Amino acid sequence: MTNTLNTLLAKQANSGTPPWCAYVYDLPALATHAQLMKRHLPRNCELYYAAKANPDVRLLETLAPHVDGFEAASAGELAHLNEQHFGKPLIFGGPGKTTDDLQQALHQKVACIHVESLTELKRLALLCAHTGQNQTIMLRMNITLEGIASSKLQMGGQATPFGLDPCDLGTALALLQESPQLEFEGFHFHSMSHQLSVENHLKLITRYFEITRQWESQWHIRCKAINVGGGIGVNYQCVDEQFNWAEFCNGLDQLITQHDMQTRQIRFECGRYVSAFCGYYVMEVIDLKQSHGQWFAIGKGGTHHFRTPAAQNHNHPVWVHRNGQAGVIHNSTVNIVGQLCTPKDRLHQQLPVQELALGDYLVFTLAGAYAWNISHQKFLMHAAPETIYLD
Repeated sequence: MTNTLNTLLAKQANSGTPPWCAYVYDLPALATHAQLMKRHLPRNCELYYAAKANPDVRLLETLAPHVDGFEAASAGELAHLNEQHFGKPLIFGGPGKTTDDLQQALHQKVACIHVESLTELKRLALLCAHTGQNQTIMLRMNITLEGIASSKLQMGGQATPFGLDPCDLGTALALLQESPQLEFEGFHFHSMSHQLSVENHLKLITRYFEITRQWESQWHIRCKAINVGGGIGVNYQCVDEQFNWAEFCNGLDQLITQHDMQTRQIRFECGRYVSAFCGYYVMEVIDLKQSHGQWFAIGKGGTHHFRTPAAQNHNHPVWVHRNGQAGVIHNSTVNIVGQLCTPKDRLHQQLPVQELALGDYLVFTLAGAYAWNISHQKFLMHAAPETIYLD
């Protein structure tokens, strides 16, 4: 990718156009990565893409042949995915689903709805009773996680808005017994995000398997499938030390055998780990200045385009593409900032550089997930970045 991107940047630098910023997506790399993820999974596992990570249509088109389906977390995402006509199953999750949201999901005939509360279950049961439509559902559960190390972002195992408390499971199953239009497929778990440890994630999956088998015995039910969520993280600080998916899948295969889960579908809904690696955000240096002994590089764009560094509160990995101008900064450190009227518009602090000049490009890697789509794009009414797809 580096050679292709360097060629693109060199061509852009010689184009004579005004200062520039862009997202660049390497679609072949995305396809290859998804293929490898799918290939390593055990036979009874499925890979869904969580569209919330990046719903760009070209990325979705690239992923469609290599994933088993797509996960939506809002009515807007459901409609967006439905418009693409991929012919792949859609599953619908997320808290706070309204009656209109659920009606839309029924109208679109989604493969499965992840029910997050008793209220939501009652809403859906009433809708299905009124329409006579059948709907497959999973119950999302917020289980205890004693003895399992937390990740950077914990979504379960404590008081959160997500899923049913286990004490409500009996009530939920009783409601399902009274609702013949609702077909219980199994449980949905998504307790942690930003997981970088294979060992810890295997412990989490073990907990999911154990509690599933326990509840099957306790309530005399059988799960056709369980959804183990996503939550696989991307290491933004040590980019060469990423989550080892192949090692994880080998361990998962052993867990499936140990817990006799071979006849149940194990479903993953991964987002960040699927699409982050294919994306780059590029800013052209439009000003260099010193302030109280520190250098600042002001780039075309900023966190209103690329919110990931602010959202994660980190120095985002970046490299400098030199464009041939004489260096202004030599063997120093520089703060990379954007064009916003706030001191919080920082993408990297104290970046060591050998040389940096006006017109150089700052290339942020790992920008394919939770980046443009989570940014405050209208703030100060700056123009949007260009989007370039490498085929």
